[in-house]
Amino acid sequence: QVQLVESGGGLVQAGGSLRLSCAASGGIFIITAMSWYRQAPGKQRELVATITRDGRLNYADSVKGRFTISRDNAKNTVYLQMSTLRPEDTAVYYCNAVITPAVYWGQGTQVTVSS
Repeated sequence: QVQLVESGGGLVQAGGSLRLSCAASGGIFIITAMSWYRQAPGKQRELVATITRDGRLNYADSVKGRFTISRDNAKNTVYLQMSTLRPEDTAVYYCNAVITPAVYWGQGTQVTVSS
């Protein structure tokens, strides 16, 4: 059973930085792509960033230039370095992994940015 475990959330002041991590475990598998999503109160879950196994990147316009996604394939781990954080980045951040043909989600980690 594949599990995704996130860590690194917390409370930070506007302009600060946080690094999220998500480790996949539970078997031998190949992860096609890993992503970070976020969901703010009263809003739909939205894609923040994606990285494929071969390193292709995609970012939401709202985080371009501030967030960086990376992964360690050997560790089945994805990271999200978040810089210049804004109050509107406050949300629960979820890790997502595509392990064909299934999609897996982490439990979420809270990021709160104070003004």
